[in-house]
Order: sequence, then C-alpha cells, then structure tokens
Amino acid sequence: MTEFTPISGLIGGILIGVASVLMLWGTGRITGISGIFGGLLTPARGDVSWRAAFIAGLVLGGLLWPLITGTSLPVDLQVSWPWMLVAGLLVGFGTRLGGGCTSGHGVCGIGRRSMRSVVAVVTFMISAVVTTYVVRHLLGA
Repeated sequence: MTEFTPISGLIGGILIGVASVLMLWGTGRITGISGIFGGLLTPARGDVSWRAAFIAGLVLGGLLWPLITGTSLPVDLQVSWPWMLVAGLLVGFGTRLGGGCTSGHGVCGIGRRSMRSVVAVVTFMISAVVTTYVVRHLLGA
C-alpha cells in the first residue's frame, strides 16, 4: 500500500461515497465513524445495535480481506505501541473537540454542504501542510 494506484483509489472513494449516501437516505444518519463509535461509549436506548453492527462490519471487513484475496494487509508500525496509544487518544480527543473526524467532515460534512465541515477540512489541511513542512524541512526527519 505504499504505491499510489488511481483505479483502486477511485473505486474505494466511490464505495465510501455510495455507502455514506445510502446510510443518509436509508436511515437519516450520518456515516461519521467517530460519532457512530462515540454513540457506543455513551449509549442511548435502542441506539446500540446499528452502531455495533456498523463498527463490527468495519472490523470484519479488515479481517476478511486477507481470507478473500489471499494477501495480508500490509502493516508497518514505525512507532511503539505506547506511542500509538498516545496518538490514538489525542486523535480521539481532537475528534470530539472538532465535532467529527477528518474523513467524516470531508466526506459527509462537505457532501451535506456544512460550512462547519468546510472550515474543519481547511483547518486540517493547513495543519497537515505546516506539520509536514516542519517535520521534513525544519527538523530534518
């Protein structure tokens, strides 16, 4: 997964978009993963089963892929598990603070013409550009 393949990227993007539209049309719910998962942490009555099924489908999809294709998922962790845990907690905090994750704002929010999501995505992109510049050019990593 280190090489850009436009066809698989296009197909994957289309599948994500179609799934998001079907979720919105079929249930009236937004396919924001952080919101769906967050709803499992603070469950409301009658609101757990669809959330659990959605998250289980994501996990099962990753687990079934190697069985279906005969290839393993390429995973190359370049940091230790404690750093991954810290990073995950920071992402979770940022997601709650920002009212959603980057992909949720980008796919679902902008697709719904949410100005809040447009501002969030622009902020994410500027932050990514600045961080990349600092890490690669100022810190020399």
